[in-house]
Amino acid sequence: MNALRAKLTVLLLGLAMAGSVSAADNLWLGFKAGTLGLGLEATWRPLPWFDIRAGANSFDYDDDGSQAGVNYNATLHLETYYATLNFRFPLSPFRVTAGAFSNGNELQMVSMDSPSFDIGGVPFTQDEVGTLRSTTFFEDVAPYLGFGYDFNVFGKVGLNLDIGVLWQGEPSVTLTADGLLESDPTFMAALEAERLEIEAEFEDFKAFPVLSLGFSFNFF
Repeated sequence: MNALRAKLTVLLLGLAMAGSVSAADNLWLGFKAGTLGLGLEATWRPLPWFDIRAGANSFDYDDDGSQAGVNYNATLHLETYYATLNFRFPLSPFRVTAGAFSNGNELQMVSMDSPSFDIGGVPFTQDEVGTLRSTTFFEDVAPYLGFGYDFNVFGKVGLNLDIGVLWQGEPSVTLTADGLLESDPTFMAALEAERLEIEAEFEDFKAFPVLSLGFSFNFF
């Protein structure tokens, strides 16, 4: 519910700021691709040196690897909705960007079968552990700060580059098991130690690097 409320808040903010768009306004619509996935974006430029943007990004990336000594199949689910304010420099394509993102980014992991597992520094068998499932998520609303460059041809077609940082906050990790020892106190203590180790390994993701390239079109 909190995530849904955050999405609606950010999108409504963007729509409210751009709500007075008319045929005489400088309205651009475009698409982009980058570290936050594939996205759509609307831009309103009420002044030559200032614009307001609202958009959404989404993408799923599958991979496998090791976390805290356990091999996992993983899916990185990227989902963000945003509104930004952009301040442009006179006679320059350069701009500075600040905004807020509704952040649905999360990492889902499912353990691969193995004869044995090292959980929290304690060895267990496959039957004792079963399958490990983990989800890593972040704050529902994340501030963004960055800069970019906008180039356009005859005021109708634009090329946009964005570079910045999305501050996602501290990671939160869930970790469950469904083996024979799933309710055993000793195993549960080891599982909690494993969860904390995974959480520590994902600390670097609290500042998510943003890089994107987009194309936009002015329909007015």
